[in-house]
Amino acid sequence: QVQLVESGGGLVQAGGSLRLSCAASGIIFSINAMRWYRQAPGKQRELVAAITTSGSTNYADSVKGRFTISRDNAKRTLYLQMNSLKPEDTSVYYCNADITNEYRLIQNFWGQGTQVTVSS
Repeated sequence: QVQLVESGGGLVQAGGSLRLSCAASGIIFSINAMRWYRQAPGKQRELVAAITTSGSTNYADSVKGRFTISRDNAKRTLYLQMNSLKPEDTSVYYCNADITNEYRLIQNFWGQGTQVTVSS
């Protein structure tokens, strides 16, 4: 069974930094696009950043210049470096990935989420 497990969330003051990680495990043929989403209380889940297998990236306007998405394909791990954090970045952050299994079927998976809280 494929699993995505996030880590690195926590409480930080405004202006601070955090680095989120998302490790994929299980029987995996390949990992395709990977993404970070976030969801604040009472709000819809929103796409924060995405990265392709080759490393092409895109970001939500609200995080451009502050957040950096990256991946280590050998470690099957996705990262999100978050700098200059603002109180409005407070959310549960979710990892999402398109994964090809041993039968060459592509499925979409979510992690369980990690809480990021930015105090003012």
